[in-house]
Amino acid sequence: MIQLTEIELLRGGKTLLKEACATLFPEHKVGLVGANGCGKSTLFALLKGELHLDAGTFTIPKDWSMASVKQETPALEISALDYVLQGHPEYYACRIALRDAEAAGDGAKQAQIHQQLEHIKGYSIEAKAGELLHGLGFSNEQIPLPVSSFSGGWRMRLNLAQALIRDADLLLLDEPTNHLDLDAVYWLERFLRAYTGTLVLISHDREFLDAVVDQIWHIDQHRINVYKGHYSQFERQKAERMAQHQAMFEKQQATIAHLEQFITRFKAKASKAKQAQSRVKALERMEKLAPAHADSPFNFEFRDPDTLPNPLMSLDEAQAGYGDKTILHKIKLNLVPGSRIALLGRNGAGKSTLIKLLAGELSPQAGEVFIHQGLKIGYFAQHQLESLDAGASAITHLQRLDSKASEQQLRDFLGGFAFHGDKALEPVAPFSGGEKARLVLAMLVYQRPNLLLLDEPTNHLDLEMRHALVMALQGFEGAMVTVSHDRHMLKNTADEYYLVDNGEVTQFGYDLDAYYQWLLNQNREANKKDELEDKANSSANRKEQKRLEAEFRKYIQPLKKSISTLEGKLDKLSAALAVVENQLADNDIYSDENKAQLTKLLAEQAKIKPELNDVEESLLFALEELESKEQHFAETGELL
Repeated sequence: MIQLTEIELLRGGKTLLKEACATLFPEHKVGLVGANGCGKSTLFALLKGELHLDAGTFTIPKDWSMASVKQETPALEISALDYVLQGHPEYYACRIALRDAEAAGDGAKQAQIHQQLEHIKGYSIEAKAGELLHGLGFSNEQIPLPVSSFSGGWRMRLNLAQALIRDADLLLLDEPTNHLDLDAVYWLERFLRAYTGTLVLISHDREFLDAVVDQIWHIDQHRINVYKGHYSQFERQKAERMAQHQAMFEKQQATIAHLEQFITRFKAKASKAKQAQSRVKALERMEKLAPAHADSPFNFEFRDPDTLPNPLMSLDEAQAGYGDKTILHKIKLNLVPGSRIALLGRNGAGKSTLIKLLAGELSPQAGEVFIHQGLKIGYFAQHQLESLDAGASAITHLQRLDSKASEQQLRDFLGGFAFHGDKALEPVAPFSGGEKARLVLAMLVYQRPNLLLLDEPTNHLDLEMRHALVMALQGFEGAMVTVSHDRHMLKNTADEYYLVDNGEVTQFGYDLDAYYQWLLNQNREANKKDELEDKANSSANRKEQKRLEAEFRKYIQPLKKSISTLEGKLDKLSAALAVVENQLADNDIYSDENKAQLTKLLAEQAKIKPELNDVEESLLFALEELESKEQHFAETGELL
């Protein structure tokens, strides 16, 4: 295990940790959270052996292997596959040695290397690298391409795959979902749930933390506070502590009163019904969560737009693409005040293309795009961070939008985005990615848009800023179209989902979880298609093929039966856990008179969750085994 005892860490004369203690046991999965600058990355550096303590003791098993994600990737000419394989030094060394031994005709050396490969399970490592790359969104055509051909975001995915290729005893991941789309986030979530080593994870994606970790380390006031459970459970426990402070509680009550006033005012009005229901959801969550954010440095809201024309924009049979290449066909979309749309779809399907069309950065190739003369777009995209004037301050950026506003007015406004004091006057150049993103959002909010187009707005934002943004978006009066891998944001700000797939944009429904099932079904259909193609290719010997297929079906029948049993157990346990957690979500259960019931529910939760995790892991392994056997049979016609 890893033991931190009374440790102290100083950086630049600033105390980050003092008399901090924590213990990390094998196979535990820990989420490391805390305000920006509290010391999360410094603690990572300590775990990696890059820093030494200023006081206290730190022990880590000497025989533990460790993996972490590189922050930079040189423009190498080796293939993406080879780059990932380099993350497994033992295998890569054997691979090079084997190549040299074969070239030299040294049979004894070759035999020795094959024994080493057998010992480290080296014959499956290349297949695992391919699975990692596919899971992170790389196509078959991209895998042999040189590293130098990929953009920065895709190189970070390569770094992540390189860190995951080893079965390390300790895996350190710092914001692994930042450069991923939603599909890859789902995949990584499944991968980490099945990971058997010890994990320390820094993430600002609360849904991801909830799905992966079983413990939270919260760095606060120079200490490490350890909480059992996932992020939402930590947040509830922290909220209970903070709710004891009357000033913070009163701030929460004021926010609740504001939401209730909106609900009362607009619930019966048809045009506002969806927005009122959104506030109801926000209110339900806020009553148990908001105190945990009472000390947030962020406090802003979208002011009412100057006008709210109806419709703001509509597309009829529109076509979008680049040059002669068409990406999306026959787009129909009607954006009215109160529209809250989230775009779903695989990487490269055209989500950002649609956003650019709506933003006016792309002209329609065909069809009609109606734009009301009162339309005022607020567009957030990653490239806008790069377009900030590096030599200008935050205040200067706002003064260029409103020359009549006083400096104090702009200072007050920027304070809601945590640009306080001299920070508002400093040039943008040295700002972090999070600070630049906050400034772009501040500029967007200041302009009172009536249509928001948000393309991955939460990249670089920490948990507190994400929470503040979600709360502000729930009060936005205009229309909104969002692309994001942050499921918490989507679930709490979107009323409907549109699927971008196969060149089309279609209404998908109102449930984000249904998208996960859609992805699974798509993967199954792709596997079936591959099997059919393989069968067609072997039509020269259909009789033999049928015999082999019958033999294969008999061979995998026990495995399929096991999968069916596990799926039944998973459904049963998931339903039981949902019942328990729904009861735990009720504030009344935490009252003194319900202590016995609370204890019983927590015991049930503690019993069900490990069983559920075990069944999920067993099911994942069984499905992977089935997929491996099916793939091997499809490729070779032989049983694995």
